[in-house]
Amino acid sequence: MNQTVRIPDDHRVLHRLIMPEDPMADTLPLYVESVAAGAAALASTGSALGEVGPQKKAEQTPMAPGAAVAEDFDLSEHRSRFGATIPAAGSRSFGTYFNAFPASYWRRWTPVREITLTIQTEGDGQIVVNRSNAKGAQQRVDAVAVTGRRTTRVPLKLDAFGDGGWYWFDAFAGAQGLRILGAAYSADASLAKRRGTFSIGMTTMNKVEYCLDNIRTLLRQDDLLELMDVMYVIDQGSDRLTDHAEQLTPLQEGMGEKLRIIEQGNIGGSGGFSRGMYEASTNGRSDYVINCDDDIVIEPESFHRVLTFADFCTRPTLVGGHMFDLNNRSSLHTFGEVVDPWRTQPAAPNEEMELSYNLASYPLRATPWLHRRVDVDYNGWWMTLIPTEVVREIGLSLPVFIKWDDAEYGLRAKKAGYPTVSLPGAAVWHVAWGDKDDLVGWQAFFHERNRIITALLHSPYENGGRVPKESQFMDIKHVISMQYFTQMGRALAQRAILDGPDALHQNIGTILPEIRSKTGDYADSRPKKNIDDFPAVVPGKPPRKGRPLTQPRRAALPLWAAKQLVRQTLVKPSEKAQKNPQAAIAHQDARWWRLTRYDSALVSNAEGTQVFWYQRDPKEAVKALGESVRVHADLTRRWKELSRAFQDAAPRITSFEEWEKTFAANPAPQREDKNSAGADR
Repeated sequence: MNQTVRIPDDHRVLHRLIMPEDPMADTLPLYVESVAAGAAALASTGSALGEVGPQKKAEQTPMAPGAAVAEDFDLSEHRSRFGATIPAAGSRSFGTYFNAFPASYWRRWTPVREITLTIQTEGDGQIVVNRSNAKGAQQRVDAVAVTGRRTTRVPLKLDAFGDGGWYWFDAFAGAQGLRILGAAYSADASLAKRRGTFSIGMTTMNKVEYCLDNIRTLLRQDDLLELMDVMYVIDQGSDRLTDHAEQLTPLQEGMGEKLRIIEQGNIGGSGGFSRGMYEASTNGRSDYVINCDDDIVIEPESFHRVLTFADFCTRPTLVGGHMFDLNNRSSLHTFGEVVDPWRTQPAAPNEEMELSYNLASYPLRATPWLHRRVDVDYNGWWMTLIPTEVVREIGLSLPVFIKWDDAEYGLRAKKAGYPTVSLPGAAVWHVAWGDKDDLVGWQAFFHERNRIITALLHSPYENGGRVPKESQFMDIKHVISMQYFTQMGRALAQRAILDGPDALHQNIGTILPEIRSKTGDYADSRPKKNIDDFPAVVPGKPPRKGRPLTQPRRAALPLWAAKQLVRQTLVKPSEKAQKNPQAAIAHQDARWWRLTRYDSALVSNAEGTQVFWYQRDPKEAVKALGESVRVHADLTRRWKELSRAFQDAAPRITSFEEWEKTFAANPAPQREDKNSAGADR
């Protein structure tokens, strides 16, 4: 790694000060904030003196987005990637997501117990070093006056970070201003298990521009390229990178042998990631493979940080980066995830955590729960480093196309003794789940099937805990919501479970076309772009005599559900509702207990790009509910048998040998009119 400061001779950089490659107001709060703005935020939450416990956002006094940056910020100050300029009498805090040092993670997962903070400055001012504890209480550690051109070193202990806490420093400029020329946290290099190299496995399908941008970003990182063996881009789309030779060729020339594009048939994310993992684990060079989504924006320093952390871990460890919202770039989607064992569903590791948390409005220093260390079961494969020795031992992904492949892999690795760490300070930007709704439509098949498979493999409960019962409840909700296409996919998924594990490889390349071939059979799977493309909305008699629709109380739910099922299956829809929708319902209002009140309705999708016409069909409802009862009876009766079958088959179906057959059986479709140069097939 290129040094921006002179660390002790026997040390290795763990974490260095960085600023955004392209300073923008919406990302700057993740790198630096005004000390004054941060202090105001601390005061608003009461956490500066540890006066109160963690508070929800609604209980805090919010700042406007970007307020943490403060009005005296000039983006031109931050053109240096590894330094910052502080104007005369100004102040800056680096107690931020990308620049605070996550001490508790290094304390928990590595042998490092002492680090050194080295800061190189020019000008006059003061450096104040701070730490926090697991409750978010801030404590001053040291204060150093600086003048002229100076290198300051502060030794820092990690012993007291058992449950959480960060280190960071604040800088206060004197009358002449102060420049931070560079800063780094370092530790004894001999504590690292290795100085490893890595390959990247990036799966893509028809997202050429994202891929090209990410290759360009990596091509600018000379010190990162020294550590990267190969970037494998697994292209499974119809619009391929090799179709864009004018843009791709210069990148191939710049990357040389470090860029390899592999074209294969569409076998989903699990097929693409497995190919990248396979290549990296058999190339004879790479200590790690980093799985990456294609549609991300990379913070390149994240690769350095996960790689360095993995080198120091006391045992082989999967190290993941966090995900920020691509459309709201200061919003942290999740700080870590576990799998709830009773429900086999993703969950927060503790109840204090919040999803989609805006660090521009609520900075790190003002958010106590961000200071508690989070231990996870898995990390999403938007960015996750996996030691290749782990891949060779526990195998590749389950052949499940999409959904649950990353979570199941984390659980499998954990069983084998290899933990996962979601490392603060390492992250990418990706579209957050709030802008998607993949529990309906064709993706429902993969959610349902793969969740049940994960439960069969890993549930500690004899009959899968709540999974079978909750699956049937979800069937009922979809049916009474007039989502018959979604329910068809769920039923197909449930029957696929009963077919056993051997079918997973056999149909990985055909199951999606099979599901999509059925869209013409269901009104709720034929979207249009605009409400006006459908017949005009003609409201019928308003439900509940016009009173607001509310979710039924838990105590009244059985009777309410019984009445709804009678209506759904026995009462004929009104003739008017069959000709004209009764309502236009926004996506955020399309709750199951609301949809069930109508005979037909127009419903928007999560992205706001399409509209669906849901139409109640008693015959379809009877058919779907009957199928759900039958298949869940079989699933419950055969749970132990199926669990043994999937567990016995797992080592085989995730093996290199089995995946080699699947790669060979699913080549990229040949296209005579396209130039295939530059890609492996």
